[in-house]
Amino acid sequence: MDDRSLSGRRAQAAANDEVILRAARDVLILDPTAPIAAVAERAGVGISAIYRRYPSKEALVGTLCAIGQDVYLEEVERALSQAGDPREVWVEWLRRIVEADTHALVVRLAGTFTPTPEHLERAERMRVLGIKLFDRTKGAGVLRPGLTFVDIGLLLEMVSSARVSAASLTVKARARVVLRSMSVARA
Repeated sequence: MDDRSLSGRRAQAAANDEVILRAARDVLILDPTAPIAAVAERAGVGISAIYRRYPSKEALVGTLCAIGQDVYLEEVERALSQAGDPREVWVEWLRRIVEADTHALVVRLAGTFTPTPEHLERAERMRVLGIKLFDRTKGAGVLRPGLTFVDIGLLLEMVSSARVSAASLTVKARARVVLRSMSVARA
């Protein structure tokens, strides 16, 4: 067996994993109680293809949650590293995490699997960095008085369950609701 065929197999395995994760995300965000068979059907693979990669539904859900956590952390670190207008940094951060649907992956799936120590560590880091960005933004006078970091989390959790006819319209509607609720959208 030459290296190219091995690389090809690895590439195919990675592509299959992406298909499975995308299908799992689509199915399980809408219905966290859906069976693995529904994920397999959506992915166009057999159930055994999923179980070769993930030993259980819990492991698959935990992976989805970790992906959401990683995206949130990447985006909050990106926002914290940016200098410039705090309002613009905050708005762009919110748009990116709403578009990535991080709260659906993290909050909607919470309680449907047993978190690992890594999940818990990432969750704490998300909290600490999220508060840091919130405090910096609020200190700049960008957010309306009385708004708390808990309010932001609750609002993002609520909009993550909202869906309209098309994914692109859903993202736009969610972003509008979030930004208007925080009084950061310009008239």
